[in-house]
Amino acid sequence: MRKAKEALVLLLAGGVGSRLNILVQKRAKPAVPFAGIYRIIDFSLSNVMNSGLQKVGVLTQYKPLSLMDHLSTGATWDFTGRNRGIQILPPRTGELESDWYRGTADAVRRNLDYIKSNPADEVVILSGDHIYHMDFDAMIEFHRSKKADVTIAMMVVPKSEIHQFGAGVTDDNDRIIEWEEKPREAKTNLASMGIYVFDYNYLIETLEKDKLEVDFGMHILQRAIENDNVFAYPFYGYWRDVGTVQSYWEANMDVIRKDSGISPQKWNIVTNIGTRGRSADRPSARFGSDAQVRSSLVSAGSVIRGEVINSVLAPGVVVEKGAVVRDSILFADCLVKKGAVVDYSILDKDVVVRAGAVVGAGENHLQANILNPSHLYTGITLVGKGSEIPAGQKIGRNCVINSNVKAEDYPGTFLEDGESLLSGNEQV
Repeated sequence: MRKAKEALVLLLAGGVGSRLNILVQKRAKPAVPFAGIYRIIDFSLSNVMNSGLQKVGVLTQYKPLSLMDHLSTGATWDFTGRNRGIQILPPRTGELESDWYRGTADAVRRNLDYIKSNPADEVVILSGDHIYHMDFDAMIEFHRSKKADVTIAMMVVPKSEIHQFGAGVTDDNDRIIEWEEKPREAKTNLASMGIYVFDYNYLIETLEKDKLEVDFGMHILQRAIENDNVFAYPFYGYWRDVGTVQSYWEANMDVIRKDSGISPQKWNIVTNIGTRGRSADRPSARFGSDAQVRSSLVSAGSVIRGEVINSVLAPGVVVEKGAVVRDSILFADCLVKKGAVVDYSILDKDVVVRAGAVVGAGENHLQANILNPSHLYTGITLVGKGSEIPAGQKIGRNCVINSNVKAEDYPGTFLEDGESLLSGNEQV
């Protein structure tokens, strides 16, 4: 019997992820920090590692530097050695913006030379921006048992959410007989997870056949289901697309919720803890005599002397005496000074909240962000990397503070619900 390790993995990590707003202002979506010490891409990479697959090509495009730095040589995930390896595949672009990848299939097509130089039995195509635990070895064996041309990992989702996914109708043998991409009213609640296993030769022939087919869901799979053997691999575990601020917040909260189904440690999710000199390998967290911590994840190097409730704190976060952090996510090395409050907010790295300031003030969660109403509409406020919240400043709900905003940039002592502070007193 052939082994699953003979498959080649392509990990798509070039999407803009614009719905994550300022969290992707300076980094690719797969490089966004998650659950304290991890990056989003760690889950896909660790699944590949734990499944025994050996060769991975990572397709990058949008702001790839922090992602490339995080991946480094691939040694963290054991992708080093004579027959093992991870290769970063830069975007194949020309001089025009239109030369950038036009879709998932187009991205893979432009890297056919890499695929052809790494012959395999199957090609596994993954997204680098999902939180999940999956055995690809089992999926590949399922694919082989069906003698499939394509196998798509699929799971049941609420019909109210099916419009976000590709939806498939299957027969009694798990063969997909109908397909709708992001339907308004679907015939099924079986959704694509964006995880594919292709027969190696079938993928090459398909991509070379029609270069106008630029997306797997919209084009390639539609035609394949009509003419070839496409099967649904049923998945029943935890999986979440963290493509929105709300879903990203929910997934982080799942890490500290009991019985949520997510457990990075049990799943053997590993990460590069020494990215660009900001190591997550720090001394143990310290808690002062007045500290109160409930239902929270506090990472190494943090110092807690105030109150932390239902929150996720990355390494090096300091919460001073009298400060409160509630229902929030704080990235590495944030500082919350005495008497400050951070409520239902996400703070990027190196944010300083001065004494007595409030981030997430008031009870009005209904005023969506004026600039990006589809990004922030549940009450979450975002603060960009390296920004400062001045002493006594009040920031409302669904607000955005841009990266590197300083105290002198604030036009007043209260930023109303739904407003954004870009920089230099530029307010929307």
